[in-house]
Amino acid sequence: MSDLVARKRGRTVSVVLPALDEEATVGAVVASVRPMLGGLVDELVVIDSGSTDRTAEVASAAGARVVHRDEALPQLEPRPGKGEVLWRSLAVTTGDLVVFLDSDLVDPDPAFVPSLLGPLLSVDDVHLVKGFYRRPLRLESAENGTGGGRVTELLARPVLSALRPELSPVIQPLGGEYAATRDFLTSVPFAAGYGVEIGLLLDAHTRYGLAGLAQVNLGVRKHRNRSLLQLGVMSRQILGTALERCGVPTASADLTQFTQVAGEWLPTHIPVLVADRPPLASLLVADPDA
Repeated sequence: MSDLVARKRGRTVSVVLPALDEEATVGAVVASVRPMLGGLVDELVVIDSGSTDRTAEVASAAGARVVHRDEALPQLEPRPGKGEVLWRSLAVTTGDLVVFLDSDLVDPDPAFVPSLLGPLLSVDDVHLVKGFYRRPLRLESAENGTGGGRVTELLARPVLSALRPELSPVIQPLGGEYAATRDFLTSVPFAAGYGVEIGLLLDAHTRYGLAGLAQVNLGVRKHRNRSLLQLGVMSRQILGTALERCGVPTASADLTQFTQVAGEWLPTHIPVLVADRPPLASLLVADPDA
């Protein structure tokens, strides 16, 4: 750890946790990072995306600064989705390097942050570091040791293989644990929803090539698993962002899903937003008071 602190050479580090109704887990994630404050980490911020539970109180009690998404860039009406919160977090943090951690982690490892920062602090011209890990399913499958990352295996990896095969070696393209330079993050658009991770990966590759990317082994990542219907909506956003980044126009549209009730298949139409926020640097130049 002391070696990494020395390698900062005046650079500062922000750790950001996006959170929506994560009172059961956010405190432990904050606690796993809190001892690094004042050394490797300069600020620890939880961005609350409109939680209706005690997420904000738990995160604050654990030692994080909590910012509601409406307090970041308050002149802009918020959009739903994870990417929106990550984009807004850049306006209320100052670190030269930014580490994103999901707040639904179970048994978070304190080594996540230093592992993700290692390449950024040690290798010139690396701008995005992706964590990879084994993702056990916790509830839905007998394959509880290896069955996590269903959207990665069924969608993201095949899409990257078809549209951007150079990125096939990326083990967890959708993982929520990653770190990047502020220069990169503020210079590219952010997908509003779950497309944010694949969008940043594709933009980093377009801008810097493989030399600008790194990945580190974080061991095991355990988190709250989602239903197949929820994963369907997530997949639609990810696919839309990937296609847009690879020059295939797409658009927001309803996703029709079906559930069986009393022997009948009933449709549900879910609106799926496929849209980008502009690079934050361009927004701040346009409005110096933003």
